[in-house]
Amino acid sequence: MVQRIKAPEYARLEHHLLTGAFDAYRPDMDTTASPRVLVIGLDPYRVPGPWDPKPVATAIEAGLAKFAEHGVGVETCLIGLDGSDDVETVVGNALRAHPWECVTVGGGLRHSDDQVGLLEQVINLVRRHAPDAAIAFNSTPARTYEAAARWIE
Repeated sequence: MVQRIKAPEYARLEHHLLTGAFDAYRPDMDTTASPRVLVIGLDPYRVPGPWDPKPVATAIEAGLAKFAEHGVGVETCLIGLDGSDDVETVVGNALRAHPWECVTVGGGLRHSDDQVGLLEQVINLVRRHAPDAAIAFNSTPARTYEAAARWIE
C-alpha cells in the first residue's frame, strides 16, 4: 500500500522550503507506514556561509517524498552548524523515538573534513540508541530513499 503525504504535510513542507524553517527533529512526517527510517543530516538553512540553501532543501524534500511514494515511514533529524543544537540531545531523542530499521546519515556530515567529529558523534549515538538499525549513507539528498532501500527491502 502506498502512503501519500497528506495536504497539511505538503503545506508544512512548502512552508519549510519558502521560509527555511526546518525543525531539528521532525516527527510530523508520515510514520504510519513500516519500516521506519530516520534521516539524520544538516539543516541547510542553519549551515553558515555565503551559499544558497534552497537547492539542498528542495533536494531533501524530493528525497523524503520518495519514502511516501513507496509506503515507507520516515522522520528527519536535521541539525544546524550554527551552534543552536545540543546534538547529543536532539539526535539522541530522535533515535530513542522509535525502533528504527534504518538510520540514513546525510552527506553534509560526511563530505567535510571540518565535520569529522560531528560525524563520529552521530555514528556513536546511532550505535548507542539504535543498535539494531542498519546505517545507510546517501549520495545526494534526493537519493535518500535509495540509500535506505538498500537495507530495508
